[in-house]
Amino acid sequence: MRRLRSRRPVLILPGSPVVFPNADDADDEGLVAIGGDLSSERLLAAYEQGIFPWYDEGVPPLWWSPNPRTVIERGGVHVSRSLRRVLRRDTFRVTFDHAFERVMRECGRRDVGTWIIPEMIEAYVELHVRGHAHSFEVWQDDVLVGGLYGVHRAALFAAESMFHTVTDASKVALVYAVTSLFSTGIEVFDVQLFTNHLASMGAVEIPRSQYLSRVRDATAKPVSLTGLELRWEGPPGAS
Repeated sequence: MRRLRSRRPVLILPGSPVVFPNADDADDEGLVAIGGDLSSERLLAAYEQGIFPWYDEGVPPLWWSPNPRTVIERGGVHVSRSLRRVLRRDTFRVTFDHAFERVMRECGRRDVGTWIIPEMIEAYVELHVRGHAHSFEVWQDDVLVGGLYGVHRAALFAAESMFHTVTDASKVALVYAVTSLFSTGIEVFDVQLFTNHLASMGAVEIPRSQYLSRVRDATAKPVSLTGLELRWEGPPGAS
């Protein structure tokens, strides 16, 4: 049973100070605030507090922190036998930060609605230019066939969306992203909301209170992605 909302979502006026209410005070649905803007400063402040924007074109930004949250733990990504065969065959080539905007636009090509509207693309491309948002690209014969993008804050990586136009390409992107990022020192790999597809890849739900505590710890630990080594298997001896 959902608990009653302990606080109404806060109204944020465009250009107002970059402040969010405590996400712990939201109900399980998780609507924390309404309005504001998608400035880099506001976006980064949101992710550092376990909050993300998710809304449709034509309405003010909506800021969310649902309960529970979904993450993939270190060593927790599931690589099926069939996917392992795909990875070993080198069917795909994977790159990092080679085509951020293209990946984001492809993620927004959905048959039924998308929150990846033009103003979101503009805002996250700016985050990418500033070094705070990153993409993993999957190529087949030099054609972009899959990918994933997200926001990096210290030891937190908040994956936003992924896409594929060829079978298994998004799974390959996810496996490479999780394994490569944990190898750099990332401690929280956030995928926001539970889906059966993510669960099949090893994602698990945790209470929002635990998630927010882990985010506070993670964002206090600097992690650089410079020189990131792409890998789909952990280092020898890793669990």
